[in-house]
Amino acid sequence: MNSFFKVFSPKDKKFQPLFEECGGNLVSISENLLLALSTTDVEKRKIYIKEIERMEHTGELIRTRVFLKLSKSLITPFSREDIHALISSLYDIADYMHTAAINIDLYHVVDLNKPMIKMAQLLIDMCKDLEIALKELKSFKNTGLISDVCLRIYKGESQADSLCNHALAGLFESETNAIELIKQKEILQTLEMATDKCDDVANVLESILVKNA
Repeated sequence: MNSFFKVFSPKDKKFQPLFEECGGNLVSISENLLLALSTTDVEKRKIYIKEIERMEHTGELIRTRVFLKLSKSLITPFSREDIHALISSLYDIADYMHTAAINIDLYHVVDLNKPMIKMAQLLIDMCKDLEIALKELKSFKNTGLISDVCLRIYKGESQADSLCNHALAGLFESETNAIELIKQKEILQTLEMATDKCDDVANVLESILVKNA
């Protein structure tokens, strides 16, 4: 019966473009985050962080536009609760990546360790996967692809957990400067939280699939 109604349902021209814009924005933030973490040039790093700040603001504007359309639309592509949860959790990813980048600058952290870079690489993969899944929401024709994305996101989040835990253990063993330890611990945990938020999006996507596929 759901499939029957979907055939005659008008294509979503309000929310879907915003979901896709949000996905592309997250990929760009994650790529700039990796560049900021990888460079040893402090001035270049500031440029990347400034770009992340701009794109995080873009993400906030997208979220606001979705909320406004949600308040004015009689018909939505799927439940209002799921739309709200999806765009909120997508913005959370941007927020945590932005926080990690800003803290690198504010704390004047020079020694950016390999686990941070690996987590940034994981975030790129996860954000690219989410971008793919978000594009599939327009038709629900390839639900298997969305399910595969969710599985990869869960795997990536587990890898980030392991990276963070091992990096923190190494810090407590080798770092003798307590202030430096706190700075790096904060950045590592913020990066790990960004991967947790990717996990949250995967949970929302699976919920949407169960109700609509």
